[in-house]
Amino acid sequence: MLVLLPPSEGKANPGEGAPLELASLSLPGLTAAREAVLAELVELCAGDEEKAREVLGLSEGLRGEVAKNAGLRTAGARPAGEIYTGVLYDALGLATLDAAAKRRAAQELLVFSGLWGAVRVTDPIPSYRCSMGVKLPGLGALAGHWRAPMAEVMPEAAGQGLVLDLRSSAYATAWKPKGEVAGRTATVRVLHAPTRKVVSHFNKATKGRIVRSLLTAAAAPGDPAELVTALRELGYVVEAAAPGKAGKAWALDVLVDEIH
Repeated sequence: MLVLLPPSEGKANPGEGAPLELASLSLPGLTAAREAVLAELVELCAGDEEKAREVLGLSEGLRGEVAKNAGLRTAGARPAGEIYTGVLYDALGLATLDAAAKRRAAQELLVFSGLWGAVRVTDPIPSYRCSMGVKLPGLGALAGHWRAPMAEVMPEAAGQGLVLDLRSSAYATAWKPKGEVAGRTATVRVLHAPTRKVVSHFNKATKGRIVRSLLTAAAAPGDPAELVTALRELGYVVEAAAPGKAGKAWALDVLVDEIH
């Protein structure tokens, strides 16, 4: 199983740590594309601060993120699973998983990123600010920048099993499963059961809980149909139907009343 996650906007300060080594990150086929984004982001943020804030869509209160980006090459790096914070990652609780579940997380989780393309939770990265929606002056829209290199590396990364796609729409545009990979991909929408509406907090927190549940239960669904069964056995209320034609992803609705 491969689980595709969005990053978080907020990120922990890694403090001490060895600096970034791009060549050490997973999916080495993305190294050149990562270097291109990193080089332009650092140059942008080392120059005109106001221009950098505008390009990155940062508020006055986030002005300090510009200087952080300017120092990315020398900043301390920590495992991505320690850098990403926020509702989904709080619910996932990587740090509190048992040893076996942590090993599965290292193998099965892939976090998409405007700067790195995609990283494993064990990949050491510095804290940064650069969403997939950013348009850098030289490279243009980051989602477009990543499509070609992602198309090269992701089919192999997806392996032969289930792909559980929990990315938000902005990050999903960087790589869309196609062909037989799409046929074994499942996307998840979380609905507030009484209203059947998507609510951001319910959505993020439930997705984090789903991943944690699968990891701790050592669940190994091989395809979307087996995922539906596994989630129901774990206590989730799931509505799903097989797609009408081959090569289309399954769409799962998970219904929740409240988040504890």
